[in-house]
Amino acid sequence: MSFVNFANRQVQLKLVYYGPGMGGKTTNLQTMHRMISADARGDLTSVATAGDRTLFFDFMPLVADAIEGYTTRFQVYTVPGQSMYNLTRRLVLRGVDGVVFVADSQWSKMQENVESFANLKENLLLQGDSIETIPYVLQYNKRDLPNIAPIHYMEFLLNRQEGGRRPSYEAVATEGQGVFESLNMIARMVLSRFVKAYNRRETKERELVLV
Repeated sequence: MSFVNFANRQVQLKLVYYGPGMGGKTTNLQTMHRMISADARGDLTSVATAGDRTLFFDFMPLVADAIEGYTTRFQVYTVPGQSMYNLTRRLVLRGVDGVVFVADSQWSKMQENVESFANLKENLLLQGDSIETIPYVLQYNKRDLPNIAPIHYMEFLLNRQEGGRRPSYEAVATEGQGVFESLNMIARMVLSRFVKAYNRRETKERELVLV
């Protein structure tokens, strides 16, 4: 949920990276943290199992001069991919302003992608939100691996909601490909929604630059 501190002229917005286990959500945050300038990011905190799967969440505040007169702070989270941690997913998703859904491009992961996206829709409804209205983008990760599904098939599976198609990006998160394209787009979408919702004359959307 967006939070505005008018005294400090600061806007705080929450982004969540959602998707199946081992699909690249944590890798996205690790790559962002490595490539974003130190003065524009906070510490990256990770809680993981011995198998390197995200158990709780990664948290990374980003500060960007995106709205004139205000400091914009993004809180960026991932959710655990395994279905056994669905309660944790709900807790992390609470108050979300925008979502990046990270899908695994391997043919063997298509069913997990579909199930995870359905789970996202269900958890949004449980907190009074809707996939039709929440800003989100799709990231098709691991495009460098063999045996991957073509983009048009993944679009058919994941990008045909009633609210219309959403922006989607091919990605190789380990190399940074598609990482910032996804981040910048969801940030712009969230900021645009925020400005329209508050309709503040003194706020003026500016180009978002995180690196």
